Amino acid sequence: MVEYPIDVSYDANQNFRRWKYTTYNFTLAAYWSPFLVTVKESDPDGPSHTGLFNLFLDEPDPKWTTQIEQFDYLIINSAHWFTRCSVYYEKDQIIGCHYCGLPNVTDLPINYGYQKALKTILKAINSLEKFKGVTFIRTIAPSHFEGGEWNKGGDCVRKGPFRSNETSLDGVSLGFYRTQVEEFKVAAEEGKRKGKRFRLLDMTQAMLLRPDGHPSRYGHWPNANVVLYNDCVHWCLPGPIDSWSDFLLHMLKLEGRRALEENLQLK
Repeated sequence: MVEYPIDVSYDANQNFRRWKYTTYNFTLAAYWSPFLVTVKESDPDGPSHTGLFNLFLDEPDPKWTTQIEQFDYLIINSAHWFTRCSVYYEKDQIIGCHYCGLPNVTDLPINYGYQKALKTILKAINSLEKFKGVTFIRTIAPSHFEGGEWNKGGDCVRKGPFRSNETSLDGVSLGFYRTQVEEFKVAAEEGKRKGKRFRLLDMTQAMLLRPDGHPSRYGHWPNANVVLYNDCVHWCLPGPIDSWSDFLLHMLKLEGRRALEENLQLK
C-alpha cells in the first residue's frame, strides 16, 4: 500500500527533516552535516570560491549525534566536502589546514581531515549507550571529471557505462575509499565488544563504472540564466542512484534474517 508521510520535523530548518509513515509506524529522518564534525564557516568565499571552513576534528556534530539513539538504522554518507578549503582544529587549537592559504599554517593532505573526522564520529556512535541500531557506512560514489578538474574545464559527457577493465579507482576517491574501509573495520571491531553493529554499504565499484549518471552542464532548469561548473560529482540519471536503494534493501533484508536467527537461537 502506498502511503504519503506526514512531516514531524522539530523545526523549520530544511537541513534537518523528519517524516512519519503512520500506517507502518516508520520514521525517516535526514540530517545535513557534510563534515560530520562541528564546523564553522569562516569565509563564504574562500581561496577557491567554495568557502573556508573551520573543522573541529575531535568534536562530533551534536546536531545529529544527539538525535540518533532512538533509530534502528543509521546511514552515514560523507567525503566530497572534505575537498573544500578547511582549517583543522583539535582541542580548539589549529593543527593544520587544507588549501587555506593562511600564514604559518601547515597544509595537510585532504585525507587527513576526513580520516580524523570519520574516526571521531564512529567512536562517538560506539560510545552511545542507548543506541542499539545498525550503522551503515556508505562508501564514496566517485566523481567522473575528464579533460580537466572541476574548475578547469572538466566534464562528464559519456553516454554509457565503463567496462570493468576500462577504469580504476585512483587519486582522491581512492584515498577516501581506503579511509572508509579502514575506519569501518576499526569501528566494527570495537562495536562487537559493545554490542554495536556496523555494516559497509559498498557501492564504490558499481558507481565507478557509471560516468553517464551525472548532470554535467544540465544541472539546472533549461530557462535558468545561470553560469555553473559542469557537475560530475552529483548524480541525476535514473539507474545508478536507484541501485543504492537496491543495495540498502538487500542489506536490510539480511539484517532481518540475522535478527530472526538470533531470536531462534535464544529460544
